Amino acid sequence: MKHSPYMFMRSFVLAAVLVLQGVLASVAYAVGVGGAGMYQWSVELRGYISNETGKAPVAYLWVPEGCKKVNAVILSQQNMTEEAIYKNARFQAKMKKLGVAMVWVAPAFNNNWDPTSGAQQIFEALMPCLADQSGHAEIAKAPIIPLGHSAQATFPWNFAAWNANRTLCIISFHGDAPRTNLCGYGAANVEWGRNRNIDGIPGLMVEGEYEWWEARVRPALAFRMMYPESCISFLCDTGRGHFDCGDRTADYIAKFIEKSLQQRLNEDGTLRKLNPKDGYLAERFHSDMIGTDGADKGKAPEAASISRHAPAPYALYKGDKHDAFWYFDKEMAQLTEARYKETAGKRVQCVGFEYQGKLIPFNEKAQGGMQIRIAEANANGSTDNPTLKLPIRIQLKAVYTDASHNNVATAHGTKKPYIEVVSGPLKKIDDTTFEIYPYEAGWDNPRRCFTAWVVAVADADGTYKGAVQPLRIDLR
Repeated sequence: MKHSPYMFMRSFVLAAVLVLQGVLASVAYAVGVGGAGMYQWSVELRGYISNETGKAPVAYLWVPEGCKKVNAVILSQQNMTEEAIYKNARFQAKMKKLGVAMVWVAPAFNNNWDPTSGAQQIFEALMPCLADQSGHAEIAKAPIIPLGHSAQATFPWNFAAWNANRTLCIISFHGDAPRTNLCGYGAANVEWGRNRNIDGIPGLMVEGEYEWWEARVRPALAFRMMYPESCISFLCDTGRGHFDCGDRTADYIAKFIEKSLQQRLNEDGTLRKLNPKDGYLAERFHSDMIGTDGADKGKAPEAASISRHAPAPYALYKGDKHDAFWYFDKEMAQLTEARYKETAGKRVQCVGFEYQGKLIPFNEKAQGGMQIRIAEANANGSTDNPTLKLPIRIQLKAVYTDASHNNVATAHGTKKPYIEVVSGPLKKIDDTTFEIYPYEAGWDNPRRCFTAWVVAVADADGTYKGAVQPLRIDLR
């Protein structure tokens, strides 16, 4: 499918020339894209060529059906869990109520928002073009919600630092603290300089319980002290790891966005700064598991206090403010506390997958720990233009396993395990049936388009913590 060109010049002179050439329709209007039909419009980015595809990435736009005015736009780039959030039905329903559109750029074009990279200029040219194509003129100047996962989890903080007047809120999912020295992409962070900050902009950092690493959390607490006017929230995604986003966590993010709109958006579309002292403080999460990631792996956790300090308004909080995070209000603080209480002190359980009647073995060298290749998903066509022989269905079953993942467990929780789709050209048909579909991003990216990710999940009960196990599915 041919995508609409990315316009850098939008003057009346150029428009007149295009009319004379009879190509205005192909420039100003886009067609529906993607096999799933989620995104209604798309434009190519100019000024950047992806080393994954050898051509310009494409920005896909979703506007809620029936939306009369877009109040804000979520901006993310192709990585992994961004897709799980965007495609979550409950999240979409909430964004529809809030009037929030979503932009997904595939492949990604920048992971740190370095001002020397040209990312800012690409963004500034992109939004008016999407506004033109969708007919929502307000998108050109709408507040932005930068959202990124893992290798894309640093860019939201830096985007906000360079776009402070336009950033509604910041979401770093299973990712990074602002100005962290442990960027998810594995290289140095961008230096902000003395005068750049994100004061008064609500920012949310999420870290999974099964990817816990103290060295990732400490920079967020330090940032709060270095920038006392910052509004940094934190959620430990209890019972979850690095490669997933369940309904409750998507709900939490949606609530964070809703609070941001309520407390920041003016009638004229401008944004007002928040004063952190008008919010709540709540004690940080304390892991009670053996260290699960990075330098903490295999280490006993730091001693947690026997009883947590209760969340309270900023001035009334009785705990150590240096060891607490900011929240909009009592509701957000209590939602966070409820997640922490659900998991504290409970036993660990494990889940896995059955495929073709056998347990998928755990491989500590494989990303995520499990990987299969679907033999029937044979690619055809040329190397430059591969396709898949669709439809293809895959049968998978979530099961409880022991800690080795090589045996079915006899001791486990009472909740039935299930499977969630995370990313890639795969959709869930029923509890055990999954179908490959024509991917929104097309089939021109050998690195990403022929890989799907799913997770097996078991929710917490009265005895056990929640459990999660990712699986990479190679389609060629």
